[in-house]
Amino acid sequence: MSRPSGAVSRRKVPSWLIPTVGYTISAASLLWVYWGFDWKHELPKLVSSNWHWVTLAILCDVATYFCQGWRWKLLLKPVGTAKFFHSVQAIFVGLFANSILPLRSGEIIRAYLLGRWADIRFLVTLSSTVIERILDGIFLVLGFYAITFLVEVPRYLRDASLVLALFVGVLSVLMGIVMYRKQHAHAAVSRSRWADPLWHVVEALHAMGNSPSFIAAVAVSALYLASQLVPIYALIKGLDLDVPLGAVAALLMITRIGTVLPQAPSNVGGFQFFAVVALRLFGVDKGPAAGFATILFLVTTVPLWVGGAVACALAGFRIKDLQHHAKAGFAAVEPRGVKV
Repeated sequence: MSRPSGAVSRRKVPSWLIPTVGYTISAASLLWVYWGFDWKHELPKLVSSNWHWVTLAILCDVATYFCQGWRWKLLLKPVGTAKFFHSVQAIFVGLFANSILPLRSGEIIRAYLLGRWADIRFLVTLSSTVIERILDGIFLVLGFYAITFLVEVPRYLRDASLVLALFVGVLSVLMGIVMYRKQHAHAAVSRSRWADPLWHVVEALHAMGNSPSFIAAVAVSALYLASQLVPIYALIKGLDLDVPLGAVAALLMITRIGTVLPQAPSNVGGFQFFAVVALRLFGVDKGPAAGFATILFLVTTVPLWVGGAVACALAGFRIKDLQHHAKAGFAAVEPRGVKV
């Protein structure tokens, strides 16, 4: 049967395809990390770690997300009053959702929740999370190229960092136009069916970018990234790993860049893979590197599961409610679902 003239055939990407690719990559990464891993030899080393340093690593890692909450509050200050407790709570709920839902749905959930709690338009809170990621990307790229002066990194990581740099650069230019060339942004969105909600976003982003609190948020972004070095350093001390201080920065930058793309929940597999890659650059054998990557993964994820569960409980959420809020967040992105 022939198609009507002018009809356009559109093939949608199956909803299962991207999660399947992510799970496959994670499974392959885990297989590589633990292939030939001597559990009987390495596990006692992990158990005999200095638990004072391990405890410090856990506490410092959790503290970094309070720093992120502070930054988020500063970003939103010109457009609404987001309580520090609510911003941190939303972040922990989002992190918990990321650990059990695919495609990092927690980013949508946390923006949706804080928008409700602070009575700020959803697209505004969502846009503020994009600003967060742009700031993170800028400091991450700068940090990565700084460590290339300390150690020779694999070519594929250099290529990945270049792609990230280009992506962050394009987003930065677009966001800068919206923040500092409001009239141009208004002219661009006025022709869209999203004109009304996007007009509010343009106004909000312009207010954020021209507020003194934005400069403070940029400074806190640097502090946020730097604070993530402390748990890694503490864990290296706790496991008495013989590596130079440069390995701390290299491990952070490489794992962050390596796990930028959505993978299995909690970045399981990819996190361990890139942690091992980073340590092997400094001469650490694969066995001890895999053991360190294992305990680092547990130290940086298990407390977030606990903190996220507590944050959900304080908000009165059950686990199945997270999917509901994720769907509500995605629905709010539709023009008819946006608060105007």
